[in-house]
Amino acid sequence: MDSDDEAAAAAMAARARETLRKSASSSSSSPYAAEAHARSTDDGPVASASCDARLERCCREVGAAVAVVEEPERVVSGGGALPEESVPVPPVLCVEADAANALVWTGHKDGRIMSWRMDLAAGGDDDDAPLFREALTWQAHSRTPVLSMVITSYGEIWSGSEGGVIKAWPWDVIAKSLSLMPEEKHVAALRIERSYIDLRNNAAAGNISSFPAADVKHMLADHSRAKVWCLTSMAFAVWDARTRELLKVFGMDGQIESARLEAPVMPEQFIEEEIKAKPVKKDKPQSSFNFFQKSRNALMGAAGAVRRVATKGTFVEDNRRTEAVVQAMNGTCMKALGERVWVGYASGIIQVMDVEGNLLAEWTGHSCPVIQMAIGGSYVFTLAHHGGIRGWPLASPGPLDDILRTELSNRELSYRRLVNIKMLVGTWNVGQEKASYESLMSWLGRAFFDVDLVVVGLQEVEMGAGVLAMAAAKESVGLEGSANGQWWIDNIGRTLDEGISFHRVGSRQLAGLLIAAWARKDLKPHVGDVDAAAVPCGFGRAIGNKGGVGLRIRVYDRRICFVNNHFAAHLENVSRRNADFDHIYRTMTFNKPHGSAASATSVQLHKTVNANGNQVDEDIPEMAEADMVVFLGDFNYRLYGITYDEARDMVSQRSFDWLKERDQLQAEMRAGKVFQGMREGLIRFPPTYKFQRHLPGLAGYDSGEKKRIPAWCDRILYRDSRDVLTAECSLECPVVAKITSYEACMGVTDSDHKPVRCAFSVDIARVDEFTRRQEYGKILQSDKRLHSLLRESHFVPDTIISTNNIILENQEHVVLRITNDCQRNKAAFEILCESQSITKQDGTKSEFPPRASFGLPLWLEVEPSVGLIEPGQTMEVTVHHEDYYTQEVFVNGVLQNCWCEVTRDKEAVLLVNVTGSTSTETITHRINVRHCCSTISASPPINPPSITTPSVDVLSGEASTRSSKKNPSNYLQRSDFKPFGSSEVHDLCPL
Repeated sequence: MDSDDEAAAAAMAARARETLRKSASSSSSSPYAAEAHARSTDDGPVASASCDARLERCCREVGAAVAVVEEPERVVSGGGALPEESVPVPPVLCVEADAANALVWTGHKDGRIMSWRMDLAAGGDDDDAPLFREALTWQAHSRTPVLSMVITSYGEIWSGSEGGVIKAWPWDVIAKSLSLMPEEKHVAALRIERSYIDLRNNAAAGNISSFPAADVKHMLADHSRAKVWCLTSMAFAVWDARTRELLKVFGMDGQIESARLEAPVMPEQFIEEEIKAKPVKKDKPQSSFNFFQKSRNALMGAAGAVRRVATKGTFVEDNRRTEAVVQAMNGTCMKALGERVWVGYASGIIQVMDVEGNLLAEWTGHSCPVIQMAIGGSYVFTLAHHGGIRGWPLASPGPLDDILRTELSNRELSYRRLVNIKMLVGTWNVGQEKASYESLMSWLGRAFFDVDLVVVGLQEVEMGAGVLAMAAAKESVGLEGSANGQWWIDNIGRTLDEGISFHRVGSRQLAGLLIAAWARKDLKPHVGDVDAAAVPCGFGRAIGNKGGVGLRIRVYDRRICFVNNHFAAHLENVSRRNADFDHIYRTMTFNKPHGSAASATSVQLHKTVNANGNQVDEDIPEMAEADMVVFLGDFNYRLYGITYDEARDMVSQRSFDWLKERDQLQAEMRAGKVFQGMREGLIRFPPTYKFQRHLPGLAGYDSGEKKRIPAWCDRILYRDSRDVLTAECSLECPVVAKITSYEACMGVTDSDHKPVRCAFSVDIARVDEFTRRQEYGKILQSDKRLHSLLRESHFVPDTIISTNNIILENQEHVVLRITNDCQRNKAAFEILCESQSITKQDGTKSEFPPRASFGLPLWLEVEPSVGLIEPGQTMEVTVHHEDYYTQEVFVNGVLQNCWCEVTRDKEAVLLVNVTGSTSTETITHRINVRHCCSTISASPPINPPSITTPSVDVLSGEASTRSSKKNPSNYLQRSDFKPFGSSEVHDLCPL
């Protein structure tokens, strides 16, 4: 395609973009539009599901569609034993576990919140009964998904959705609904649906809210100071978990934006309808700058150690994006326990840091992105995108790792397995023509019988300025594919007996470029994580007449990349062709995993600093991390220093060696200018360009006015894991390939190019994870050194509390002192509420079930409720009674009535859980807290009173109007209280 056509295509793309954007927005308005756009998998092996749903045991049944195994080699639909679903439910987008009530709360794509009982005995003796049963369901958000969910320090469930909508669900109403009989659950759902508090509307001042009307993608509970952090695409905000007040909104530069002007606040149903009418915007990252907000208390509460604000350009006017990340490149998830923080990355790397951000250890945990973490027993478990789950000792790094690594390495032969697969790779510039069935059979049909994986790349499926403009516009709104492209996919599939012998695992189209892959039926269980990518190299690096499309496929847990290319044309454009390859290789970024958690934002933070103190990007191309890379396509490298007649004579004499000496591609490769480190098979076929259509044999070479010199434009090159050709396949060199045939189909005359195919025999070294786990267990059982180290890892520092009985009166602040009696290790503590009760007028007590996740009662403030205590040091915890409207009536998010009951004595049993840094084994102290009342009952007011709260410094957690603290004189020492002591809660997952 000429440059004039490229310019015309670029101009037409702008005109077509708006029309396509409208069509994209209408298709994306469906809750299931995201699934419709996920073409890169194409009936592939990895179904979308929530990362938390796969990580939590309960959600392996609840709405999960992915097999959860400890290692990923068979994690595909149809491969291995899939978990059974308790009930069919919409996709799970977020999950919260409630240990206090043995429930798991799930937020769904259709706007529902559901709870599931974790009682293992719920199924009774019936083996067919589901392990987890539905407890309660209600429609939390109408017509919009539950994007995020959190359980606050006070045991309330908050849910976030589109348009900045955040709803708080009062626990009292939920608790009453949970106690109802199954036949009353419909009434319970209606009661809950009307009881929510609309936090964004409540935070509005003068019908203007400072909280942006953007999707609430993440919510995190900071249990240290009872805060909730909410992240949108434009900003993040901090809320008071107790009063539900919006405290701070942080903007793009990390500055507080307390008066940001947004659109007038509307009822949720109007907001949701408006959001659905808006077009989908595809963000393109351009630049970023750092803003770090460190807080040890926030880290302990899992609210995040570091927050970064990044600037990103988009295709439309909104060029601001805020992202919550961890403190390193491509951070995707993190987990904290004690003084250590575990961080997972998109590269599969896992890091361990201390609370100051100092790196303690780093290793490759998975061969694909780590999307979630959970801590249980003495391990931190990591979930990879392909569904694999691995457990790592909390004591890492340490002597334990060195012993295990050495012993496992010595037993490698017992769990290493070698497999061999056959691959067929084909490329064809079809010149906007459609091939006959005979041509497809000649190219692929006679060669696929003994292969396991077929990958086909086509060029010039369709061309012309209008087609290219439409393709560019589609790309801008996240659409891809065309009728011509689908015709080729369908007809090649029929040639390969798709559905019987082969299954299509992925495809990607960019204008005239198309790549597709098929796996044989018996190989498909070992194929997964099919990601696609496209890089245009045409006019302004924006038009797809030239460029590359790629598929990254995981085969036996090894990543293989296939890239179909079309480089710049014409004999003299060698440097442009080299530049096209370099641009594609360096910038091709494969799609991130589909799904809520997998789409969590991750950005580069750590940069190399040069001598001038400036940051330098050192991004490693994604293809450099693959175990094998195959480049195919119309590279357009020509023969130089030769005339048309000389070339025809040499071809007729089959003097291919003489012609190859004048091949531009081989000359550029020898000079190290292109395809560095890649290899090509021995060429034993005539040049594949340029021919007159429908003329058979070598007489078909172009004899027109231009008389294009014959050339090997259509090529297939590759590299595997070997650094040297003599290397053998092993776990250190996991993929070794060799070419078994490399040929052109000279009898096919449908195009001016001849199709080319290359057959590979690929040896893959993989790990038999079942056998390795057996060896791992044998090492743990037999090695006495490990026994000693494991006992040490369960150590919990001794702690002393100043009292186990507290009386609160007259707004006094009582100080509870927790002393770390250990002189060697830090102690981590967390304060929860085990139970609460009120004293009735007749003197009897009314017990209440624990709030979600052992949340504190709303009348009690405990600060800080989590923290780290240095060896030999004492932490002072303030316990304070706060008047609160304990009786509230909300209808559709609006407070209708409230009053405070102050004449009843209230009691709460607090748990002070103390842990070490290398285990979840806990020592628990119990404290009885009583609030004694002496005032007269207040009547319910007719109108809701104005609720005022002191201004709070979010980072310090201190109130500016709070009264001075008094000495802790109200320690209860009476005999009518049951004495409490300490109890040891042992590790539930011992080795």
